[in-house]
Amino acid sequence: MTKEYALLPDRIKAVVIDGILLIAAMYAVSEILSLFENVPNYVRISIAILLFLLYDPIFTSQFGGTIGHSYSKIMVQKDAITEQNIGLAPALFRFLIKFSLGWVSLLTVTGNQKKKALQDLVVNSVVLREK
Repeated sequence: MTKEYALLPDRIKAVVIDGILLIAAMYAVSEILSLFENVPNYVRISIAILLFLLYDPIFTSQFGGTIGHSYSKIMVQKDAITEQNIGLAPALFRFLIKFSLGWVSLLTVTGNQKKKALQDLVVNSVVLREK
């Protein structure tokens, strides 16, 4: 069986969708917290940071990708063992690299056969198109 690797536009579409969903989730949490009196700012900030830091890694490790990945029909898998999701620790590390480097991390996608971004090279994952 040949693998079909995700193209750069698919990845960009997934990132944009996830960004919109994260903003909506943070807004919803803010609105819910406004229903309570005297919610300290550190609670609001902590929830926002947790949402931001854990959304991608939890969805990627548990479901093979985020909601944006699913909508874009792509999934993150282990390179050596496709059809297996990467673990939570590699997914978190992958996200931190992706976030730290921003769009620069995607520059390597067109430069290698498996279309791996820098974060995929580091944690040995691949992003595949669903069939």
